[in-house]
Amino acid sequence: MKAALTTCFLIAAGIGLGGGSRAAEEFKLEEGYTSLFNGKDLTGWTYGKDKDKMDDKTATPDKRIEVRDGVILVNEGKGIMDLYTAREFNKDFHLLLEFRAAPKADSGLYIRGKQLQVRDYPTVGPYKNLKHFREVVEMAFKVPAKGAIGLQAEVGKFEFRRIRIKEMP
Repeated sequence: MKAALTTCFLIAAGIGLGGGSRAAEEFKLEEGYTSLFNGKDLTGWTYGKDKDKMDDKTATPDKRIEVRDGVILVNEGKGIMDLYTAREFNKDFHLLLEFRAAPKADSGLYIRGKQLQVRDYPTVGPYKNLKHFREVVEMAFKVPAKGAIGLQAEVGKFEFRRIRIKEMP
């Protein structure tokens, strides 16, 4: 296994959480990809320090994270809370997802425990001139060889959807 993970992210952000459902848009899973989120509940994910299984649940016990209109919605709250896949991904992979951040929101995406900032980049930075982006991965971003995928609840509201992975041979 390679020392560092080869990753490819497609992260599309529409800044500002407003009315209207984004889930109604038709989506087709790309060949070779596996969905990590079924659009209905938190099956396949764990929550909090105790890694409580969220199978068949539409919200975490504290309602910090919930499924609504086909998205994982991260709500305002105190402190940092994490939602992780129950499964670890110990091969190289391509991870594709979409997120939408409320103004000034700041959170994260964990790749095997290592955090990649997910935020309202035009307001919070460091990519203040960013209009549309497809890839936001620091070249120096080194990832451990084993671990799960996680979503962080920190500051502001977030939506995550179409989370999918393609493990490499």
